[in-house]
Formats: sequence, structure tokens, C-alpha cells
Amino acid sequence: MHATPTTSDIDVAELGAWEPHPDRADVRELIAVDEEGRIPELLPQRRERMSTSPFAFYRATASIFAHDLAHLPRTGHVAQLSGDAHLSNFGLYRAPDRAMVFDLNDFDETLPGPFEWDLRRLVTSVELAGRHRGIDARERWAATAEAVRSYVAAVVEFALMHHVELHYYRLTVKQIEKRWGDGTPGHMKKRLKETIRKAEGKDRLKAFRKLTVLDADGNARFRDDLDHLTPAHLLGNEWDARQMLENFDAALASYRATLSGERQTLLDRYRFADLARRVGGVGSVGTRCWVALLLGAHDDPLILQIKEAGPSVLEAYLGGSPYAEHGQRVVEGQKRMQASPDAFLGYEQLVDDDGLSHDYYFRQLWDGKGSFDMDTITPEGLSLCATISAHTLARAHARTSDADALAEYLGDGHDLSAAMTRFAVRYADQVETDFAVVSG
Repeated sequence: MHATPTTSDIDVAELGAWEPHPDRADVRELIAVDEEGRIPELLPQRRERMSTSPFAFYRATASIFAHDLAHLPRTGHVAQLSGDAHLSNFGLYRAPDRAMVFDLNDFDETLPGPFEWDLRRLVTSVELAGRHRGIDARERWAATAEAVRSYVAAVVEFALMHHVELHYYRLTVKQIEKRWGDGTPGHMKKRLKETIRKAEGKDRLKAFRKLTVLDADGNARFRDDLDHLTPAHLLGNEWDARQMLENFDAALASYRATLSGERQTLLDRYRFADLARRVGGVGSVGTRCWVALLLGAHDDPLILQIKEAGPSVLEAYLGGSPYAEHGQRVVEGQKRMQASPDAFLGYEQLVDDDGLSHDYYFRQLWDGKGSFDMDTITPEGLSLCATISAHTLARAHARTSDADALAEYLGDGHDLSAAMTRFAVRYADQVETDFAVVSG
């Protein structure tokens, strides 16, 4: 752990500084530490995904980013952090009232901490995504600077809101089109509408059609011919598969108790039908992740994702979680940061054969999920995605910090924009260096 004093009087310009610590561990050692406790047979797949590009490598290495920030000076402006606020962790989904909203959607590393850790994570992802797409340096700089300006303007806007108004504030697709539509080129408006259309179709019914088949008895079961999905009954005697199958009713009851009363009633409409292990996104490959098929009457499916929650990568540097279970840490952090959390968001804990506890959180697998495609994004798209994501991050931070003090600290945003664009370029260079070491 790095012993770094926390202060609130760091000049904003200092936030642009980046040099690796003289005692920085070898990046391969840092990755090995991050892989401890993951499922061994999935690690080759994780490494393969990480090796596709520096941007993919960055997405998978939130632990290295936290390790590197730990020795830098910190502001005293503390907010609830995502801990992994890169561009691909923002996107569209359906809120419980069925409105399509844009928000943060990954909270595995959430913990209170200095706001700039999230903002640095975001702006570096903008720079790396731009490099990944071959976007020139001037346009990357412009997208990053615009994101920082969006963050500052939003913090000021939210600081002036009443607390209740801010609590309920969210970005719907209609608000996105109204707020940013006038300045968006025609081809980008078309692409945004296409992204929204795809997200609207990516729901539980599509997941059911894609992931399940009927067995010989006419019962819906998870498919066994998908690379990222393995039915639990095919996993042999692995303790976690056996524990999940043998104790799923108890696990479901434990999870149910973390839901509000009306959502418990909704969950009770469904019965458990099948379980499968699922390989998650690049950063989560190797952690235990399940999907449970529940069925209601009249061909009514509900597919829940059950994802392992370990300690946040931030805890070694910012202190431990106040919650006894990491599933609860994720759920409570998500509720603080997200305007409209999933209706089925909850958590539970399992104990393995050796008496070790494993924490999980539950949410729906797909509920109108969509995001900007970083493999095809244009310069205009990168700028728009960065701007909306920064606005969203500012909302999450304003909800969970002293927004007035943060707005005063940020000033007009000019110095912060210069600092953050400088940091993004320097740290993106570090990522590319680390990627070359690991890939070579």
C-alpha cells in the first residue's frame, strides 16, 4: 500500500502529472496478482482478449491503474467512485419504469475515493479508444478536452440543483437528443438512433431466444454449444457449480431478502429452471459469473446474471469497504451512483467446501442494453460518447459528494481540461508500453 497524504489544496494543474513510480512493480507481476483466485481454465481466454489492443488491455487492468494512481497526490474531494469508469462501461439500458436511459453500468470496483481517479480513468480511455481507431492526435485531444468541459459544466449544473431534484435526475434518450442533437452531424444522429434501436431489442426475450433451447421433454434449458456459456450440469464436480446447483433455492432466498417487498413479490412469480456459467467482459474473465433461467407462466422468462464480487481494486489504497459482503458493496455503490438501478439488483453469499465465502450480486442479464461500438466509432462519435459519459460521471459524483465544494475547486474548467488531456496522453503511452511488454 502506498502512503500518500490526502489534501484538498492540490492545484488543479498538478492533476496532469504522470510518471511511473521508481519502485513500480513489473506489469506482468501486477497481472499475476490480479489473476489470483480466478478460474484457471479461463485465464488463457482472458489473456487472449487482453492481447487484442492497448484499449482492451486497459479495460482489463483497473487494478494496475489503481496501483499507479496510489502514489500521486490526491484532492480531498471524495465521491463514490466507479473504480473503472472507462468509455465501454457507460451505455443504455431500460430503467424499471421502462424508459431508455444512459448511465454507468459497471460497479465491480466501486468505493468512495478522490473524484479525479474516475475522471482520469475516463479521459485515458478516450485517448486510447481514439488511438485504437486511428483517430489523429488533434481530434483525440479535442474529444478529451470536450469531455472534461462537459464534466465541469455538469458539476456546476448539479451543484445548483436541489438535492431531491439531483437524486432523480437521469439522462433519457430523449434528453440526449434534445441536449446534444443540434450539434450532432446527420450521420451521427443516424448512428445514435441505430444504437438506441439495437438496445431496445436487446431484452430478456431476445436473451431467452439466443441462449436457450427446448430439451427432449419440452423444457427450456441453456444451450451447450456457445463458447461463452456452459450449463452447470456439464461442469462436473467443480465446487462452485455443485454449490450453486445444490443450494440454489437457499441462494435465491438469501438474494430475495435483499430486495424490496414489491420486488420480492415480482420475483416470486418465477420458478428456477436452469443455471449456466457465463464468461463475462474482458475485465471479468476468470471470475465466477452465472446466469440463472427463471420462468413464469405463459412463456415468461427472466434471466438473472449472478456475478462474483471480490474486494475492489481500490481497497488496497483507499481503505476497506464498510460492508461485510462485497456483493452489498457493489449493490450499494450502484444505487448511490446510478439514477435508475435494475429492479432485480441484489446480493448473496455462498460458502465453499473449505469454508471460504464467495460474494455475489444479482441483476438482469439484458434489459435494453446498448453502447457505442469502440471498434467502429468515428471522431464525431468519440467526442459525443466522451461528452455524454463525462456528464453522466459528473452526475454520479455530484450525488455522492459535496458538489458545491467540488464545483468551486474545478473553477472554469480551463486548467482542469489542460491537465487531464496531458494526463490522458501520458498514461496512454504507459498503457501502450505495458501492452508491448505483456504481448511481447
